[in-house]
Amino acid sequence: MIEWITESPSVAVLRLHRPEARNALTWSGMDLFARAVERAEGSDHLRALIITGAGEAFCSGGDLFELHDYLGHADGVRLAQGMGEALDRLEALPFPTLAAIEGPALGGGAELALACDLRIAADGAVLGMMHVRLGITPAWGGGQRLLRLVGYARAFEWLTTGRVLTADEAYAHGVVNRRTGRGQALDEARALAEALTARDTDTVRAVKRLLRGGLTLPLPDALFAERKEFPDRWASEAHRAASAAFVSRREPRPRPA
Repeated sequence: MIEWITESPSVAVLRLHRPEARNALTWSGMDLFARAVERAEGSDHLRALIITGAGEAFCSGGDLFELHDYLGHADGVRLAQGMGEALDRLEALPFPTLAAIEGPALGGGAELALACDLRIAADGAVLGMMHVRLGITPAWGGGQRLLRLVGYARAFEWLTTGRVLTADEAYAHGVVNRRTGRGQALDEARALAEALTARDTDTVRAVKRLLRGGLTLPLPDALFAERKEFPDRWASEAHRAASAAFVSRREPRPRPA
């Protein structure tokens, strides 16, 4: 149900594979997903992770046919904590994560997409946290991530109405970063991942750290953290090499007569 595909030494694809159920997650699927995130955490060479779905869907959230038999309070705790913690760990991975979205990303599937750093949506993709239609709220962190992306008023409206966004709408509101043709989301995500991995690894990771800090820290602390990152990057081999290359291309200044 969860496929790990090695694209290159530095890029992997994590694919949800239940196309007959629009890649809905069962209990076992959630466990497998959490283990896949652990595998990414433990990788020494991975520099980008792409998450996508098989067939014509990204993920339609939890499998409601299976979950209908688990409607107790303890079941809700299990459901919220298991995938909630998995997506927290996904978000905290030190390298870039990308969601390649074809077709529906609904409910928990939208929450999964929002836990990635970047989102690429193909024509025909739709994103929506429709939890309210089932009398529930987001539980995997999607409400807070949506709030930080689009602000309180839009997040409140969308979550209380169960709004489903087209790919065009999601792009217009900054929920997805790139649009692409139908069937091309994964290729676009691969190209973006390769562009990211072409940059200095430590610098990309530092950018992610300082931006994530800005989401949760008070502004003075976030500014301090950003300034603290800089000296190490300034003195790094990557900067020394880039600076030397830049200076070597520069025309000598004419000497005064």
